[in-house]
Amino acid sequence: MSITMSRILLVRAFSILLMATPAAMAETLDRSGVEKIIREYILENPEIIEEALIELENRSRRAQEEARAETIRAEQDALLRNDADLILGNPDGDVTLVEFFDFNCGYCKRAFPDLQALKAEDSQLRIVLKDFPILGPGSVEAAKVALAVKRLGDDESARDLHARLMGMQGQANAGRALSLVEEMGLDRARVEAEMASPEIEAIISSNLALAQRLGLTGTPSFVVGDRIIEGAVGKEPLAEAVRSVRE
Repeated sequence: MSITMSRILLVRAFSILLMATPAAMAETLDRSGVEKIIREYILENPEIIEEALIELENRSRRAQEEARAETIRAEQDALLRNDADLILGNPDGDVTLVEFFDFNCGYCKRAFPDLQALKAEDSQLRIVLKDFPILGPGSVEAAKVALAVKRLGDDESARDLHARLMGMQGQANAGRALSLVEEMGLDRARVEAEMASPEIEAIISSNLALAQRLGLTGTPSFVVGDRIIEGAVGKEPLAEAVRSVRE
């Protein structure tokens, strides 16, 4: 057990002891006497150690959730109203679900059908897709291709490309993403030129910085209301989170 945890347990045990000890008696105890009584108390009631650990973990979790909620409230514009982001579902929906994703994330690919199902079932749901390429150079390249198509003003093609990349087997990178661009009948040269623009780099840097402020470490990560949901949790937990915000 760490020194810090031992001190926490001693403080808690001492507090319990003082509540049961007359004030006059507590004042007359010296340090060694107090420590002896506390040690005896812990040995006789070892379950308080587990209780203290559980309480400490719960407090830490609640503090982290509240800190994240405060950050989400402070970052509403960056999360919900960035023109660089691709939108699925109802652009004027009453609840927004934000996904931070990577085209090379197997869990993101697994979660994509859940998003499509949510969009089909909920006509008032707005889904914001944020490129969060953290799984290597290929991820960054694929994100640049997708963002370039979006910046060229063709949202429908951008949604089509996103779906194709999410459904693609194997590693996503610039070459494979640009091949899809050609298959879709888009101008590859224009897309490649846009990929190299400083604006594309700025979008990715901004998303990475936002994710860091939110404490995100993996993909997919979802933000709905003031909550963060990490991982491919399935359709129903996401739908429940949306319902909670709506209610």
